[in-house]
Amino acid sequence: MITSIVQFFYPDIKKEDVKKVTLLGLTFLFTIGSYWLLRLLKDIVLYKLAFPVSLGYSADEGRQWIPFVKGISPWLVLGVVAIYTKLVDMFEKHKLFYIIVSFYTMVFTTIGTVLYFQATQGDAFVGATILKWTGIAGYLLTESFGSVVVALFWSFTVSSCTSEQAKSSFPFIVALGQIGSIGGSALTLAKSLPTWPLYFIAVVFLVGIIVTVSYLVNTVPASQMKSDKEEKKKAPDMLGGLRLLLTKPYLMGVLVVSTFYEIAGTIVDYQMKSQASIIPGVDFKWFMGVFGVSVNALAFAMALLGTSKLMKKYGIRVCILLYPLSFAFALISLYGYYLHTPSAISLLWATFGVMLIVKAASYAVNNPVKEMMYIPTSKDAKFKAKGIVDMLGNRSAKMSGAQIGGFLNVKGNPLASIHNLMLYGSLIGLGIIGAWLLAAIYVGNKNKQLVDSGEIVE
Repeated sequence: MITSIVQFFYPDIKKEDVKKVTLLGLTFLFTIGSYWLLRLLKDIVLYKLAFPVSLGYSADEGRQWIPFVKGISPWLVLGVVAIYTKLVDMFEKHKLFYIIVSFYTMVFTTIGTVLYFQATQGDAFVGATILKWTGIAGYLLTESFGSVVVALFWSFTVSSCTSEQAKSSFPFIVALGQIGSIGGSALTLAKSLPTWPLYFIAVVFLVGIIVTVSYLVNTVPASQMKSDKEEKKKAPDMLGGLRLLLTKPYLMGVLVVSTFYEIAGTIVDYQMKSQASIIPGVDFKWFMGVFGVSVNALAFAMALLGTSKLMKKYGIRVCILLYPLSFAFALISLYGYYLHTPSAISLLWATFGVMLIVKAASYAVNNPVKEMMYIPTSKDAKFKAKGIVDMLGNRSAKMSGAQIGGFLNVKGNPLASIHNLMLYGSLIGLGIIGAWLLAAIYVGNKNKQLVDSGEIVE
């Protein structure tokens, strides 16, 4: 029955591959479901709970900390990358899930416990210092989770699929992931549900990752968990990923394609959240829940009905250009709308609309396409170079976007901050998209050349 359903929507997936790709999809469902719930919670905690007015903070304190935490995030991830790179040489691929996900399970259990005491005993019982650092730590560790575990999943998946399997099954895997993200996001819409139990629900999702990966490797034959791109065995090399990035133009191009959108996206994201946090009458938690559900519902529809067809009809070279072009169009539209001086609430929902398009297209089209760029590469490229790109590169890009947002901030004047973000931040974002588009053209052409010739980057 499952095979029939899968092949109805994705007829190019072969019958013998259905079990493998379905289990990979379920792993992604738990991964993205937990991540989207946690990423919404990190904003709710930092903006609204970590700096309570009852302990002497201003109502706008949390928003002003965003550039700082985004700024130190890459330094945390730098240490995480070093540990991750060492672990790749020490353990089998699936065992990395057990080790890394178990760590985050303990971390988020602790954060949920702190918030439980805040909700039941009051702000003063927990104390300003613990609340402040719980908010900051929760934000940073959620960002590192999004970098490490999502990158690990795609490295594992890319190394377990052939080029043809990737083209037929990656849109399906993404669609299942979007179901998880819709469910995770929807939990924040329950106004009667406090924040602390949501962390424990996220922990249940994390346990689901470990259970599903364990079932996958124990039931799918090892012969079916291989890529079609063979490589020579190499001695362990902690700097192998960095060396590849610096010496292989193709991988440097993939880095640009995989990270520059985060710079522009972080600017627009800060625009939206800044507006939502200061406009009277807007419930921030509810707004973030609506945003999460809307983005992931649209991404699910695109992944289910459109992504596979786009890849099949137009190929990877065209698909890799769709995201920067759609981002540029949406950002130009938002900039033009702002120049017509709309009301605050209208501008908020216009920015929401841009982020909806940007995020949905990222998850449904850009993410599976950029992951396919790693198929004609070696294990070091798939795990180590990709780890640097997805972890350190991704966080550095977000830091850059946040620092631009911070530079445009006017302390004590949130309205002036939003004006600067909309007027100048949008123009900076368009310039970044231009560089990203050039890299996408090069990477798309080079990928076709590698796949056609059977060569790999190593």
